[in-house]
Amino acid sequence: MRNLLRYLCVGMSGFLAPLFSEEIFNQELEKECLANIRQLTFPGRSFERAGEGYFSPDGKEILFQAVPLAQMSFQIFKMDIEEGTPVMVSTGKGACTCAYFRPDGKKIIFASSHESPESEDRDQQSQASSNYKWDLTPYMNIYEADPDGSNLVRLTSGPAYHAECAYSNDGSQIVYASNQEGSMNIFVCKADGSNARQITHTKDCYNGGPFFSPDDKQIIFRSDREIPDYLQIYLIQSDGSSERPLTNNSAVNWAPYWHPSGSVIAYTTSIHGHGHYEIYLLSIITGAEHRLTHNKRGDNTSQIFIADFSMPENLH
Repeated sequence: MRNLLRYLCVGMSGFLAPLFSEEIFNQELEKECLANIRQLTFPGRSFERAGEGYFSPDGKEILFQAVPLAQMSFQIFKMDIEEGTPVMVSTGKGACTCAYFRPDGKKIIFASSHESPESEDRDQQSQASSNYKWDLTPYMNIYEADPDGSNLVRLTSGPAYHAECAYSNDGSQIVYASNQEGSMNIFVCKADGSNARQITHTKDCYNGGPFFSPDDKQIIFRSDREIPDYLQIYLIQSDGSSERPLTNNSAVNWAPYWHPSGSVIAYTTSIHGHGHYEIYLLSIITGAEHRLTHNKRGDNTSQIFIADFSMPENLH
């Protein structure tokens, strides 16, 4: 059965290593699931690197984060997929991450440190460093805005890192990651930022990158509970109960995201080597997996690709 869903091949936006953009796709191995692959962002033209791309509700636009040429910090951009012209919707100040459309398409959320008293000093530190490990920037807070970036409203506050945010599918809640209690954990709040509640409770490790399931009953996220920096994918009920790991390997597993069916997720993994991340599909019901991409190293930057997608037979 052919799915109309188009799947973004999203480059890693940080934490440990970039997903390298690929100029040569092994189409013979990928053709069961991916067709009409094309690149949406490019090095040397607009961005040093780009990633974390998410579709608008009508599928015509994407929100993504990218580092403009000759700069060091991510900003948030919106792009019409057919026109291909990116427009910055963040302030251009500080650092940004993790933008997401509200399900009705009338608002967006993203995290930004543009109100941080330390933003200029931290930009200078970033320029002096070649380490790509994701920085849990202080004063990183979640903001709501119109899709063009206007009418900006801060939803979280304080010197902690609040980011990696996404709406529930009914638009009433936001899930995000924060170290406001000292360790990185997952929180859920109302869409206006009120009534925050913590749903993971670990110490001295990272929990992040959460997304609600299509029915809003479950949340997937990544965590390095077992070995520092070696992320595994986890599933938890939205009330914080019945947590379980979905992966258990010696790799870094990154960027989990739900297929609309609610029974399959996509994620990227370094199982084939660090600096060589590939996208896999995983059934949360049977545990069956399918390798989606088979790429060769390209220009050493993280960029965004788009393709038509069909679910493989073993995951139906």
